[in-house]
Amino acid sequence: MKVRWLCSGDVWANSFISGDILVDAGVLPMAVVPFKEQIKTIVLTHCHFDHTARVKEIAHMCKAKVAIHKADARGLVDDAHSLSMNFGARSPGIVPDIILTEGDTVGDFVVLHTPGHTPGCICLYSGKDRILISGDTVFADGYFGRYDFPGGSRAELSRSLDRLSLLEVEGLYAGHGDPAEKNGSRCIAAARELMKSGYG
Repeated sequence: MKVRWLCSGDVWANSFISGDILVDAGVLPMAVVPFKEQIKTIVLTHCHFDHTARVKEIAHMCKAKVAIHKADARGLVDDAHSLSMNFGARSPGIVPDIILTEGDTVGDFVVLHTPGHTPGCICLYSGKDRILISGDTVFADGYFGRYDFPGGSRAELSRSLDRLSLLEVEGLYAGHGDPAEKNGSRCIAAARELMKSGYG
């Protein structure tokens, strides 16, 4: 399975394309233009504005459906939950087409509900290809997402890292930073140990 990385810089979140799925929508629409006929579904890993800022425009351009976990759907219209005011902006103001829950499938991926950074954080996992698209739950540098935003929970994030540590992961594609195309499980293990150490 091929995962294409769309890097959007330090402030905005990474986006990824796999098959007809775009994961997260912080990138400028022009970055998605070459793939607009290909993308059928936009999956948002959570509701924070750096991941959702351009979802309305990209969904319209691609004629794509928007999917998000039910616990984060309100962040698409609620500025406090999206943190959009931190960016001097407003929430996208859209209603999702698809409400995701644990165990749903999107393309070749299974939806894993991994709360902690937000209540509705998800990861997408392909066991066959050992690929994890992790949003802000865990990063390839061995760190984990913040839990001090509204709805965040250190205890839940710790449990989510415990769960991810049981997976076989080679490619780890996170919401920020460079992806790890090898040894993703080691990155997750490092983040889990960091959490257990009391850091953060």
